[in-house]
Amino acid sequence: MTIFYDPSCLEYSSPGHPERPERIARTAPLLKERHADWKWRQPAIATDAQLLRAHSREHVEAVSNALGHFDLDTPFYPNIEVQARRSAGAAIDAMRSALRGEPAFSLMRPPGHHATRDRAMGFCYFSNVAVAALDALENNAARIAIWDFDGHHGNGTEAIVANNERIRFASIHQFPAYPGTGAKSFANINNYPISPYTPREAILGIARRSLDNLIAFEPNLLLVSAGFDAYACDPLLQLTLEREAKTSLHSASG
Repeated sequence: MTIFYDPSCLEYSSPGHPERPERIARTAPLLKERHADWKWRQPAIATDAQLLRAHSREHVEAVSNALGHFDLDTPFYPNIEVQARRSAGAAIDAMRSALRGEPAFSLMRPPGHHATRDRAMGFCYFSNVAVAALDALENNAARIAIWDFDGHHGNGTEAIVANNERIRFASIHQFPAYPGTGAKSFANINNYPISPYTPREAILGIARRSLDNLIAFEPNLLLVSAGFDAYACDPLLQLTLEREAKTSLHSASG
């Protein structure tokens, strides 16, 4: 396993904001302690050409030249453009590693699955997985599957890859919840909205079914947006997964 990680992603924060450096800062040493044989590599920074496959030029320039907050959830930080480019670059690096048959994980922030083609939102500036998926299609991958098991709907990824016949997208998320999308499936998009307080075993069954449907697509590559806010104690959602359930999800993904 290769972990793409740059400690500079810990350098920005906002008091009280739920997307905070501690979630990465605590994870990195734990993984190093438990998996001494894993490789750690610094990611490259995503280029304009890579970002422009998923985003408009106006959006890329807006992130580059921002002087104020994008919205209440998505603050402006000094140097956030470089941080966001590096996070997108880590997704690309992990994707290319996986295409070579080497499992990889991007341990980076900011996240990406809410960023649409033209808008930063929901803590996200660039759509990391969508950028990586479109880069993969330019590097001889015929079919890409994206499995998004965050507690919130991956609206940005969905909007960017919708109707692309070479990509199959599945999102497992609470509904209703932020950002208010993901109630229906269409074309290449498979949404699995879950009601608040749905029992854990039911959620796991939905997750397994969603993965089976992606595998039936026979993709060259499976990209995962791994969110952990379906945890029972998450302050923003009302889902019911425990630590053991996340282990079951990991087993389901192989």
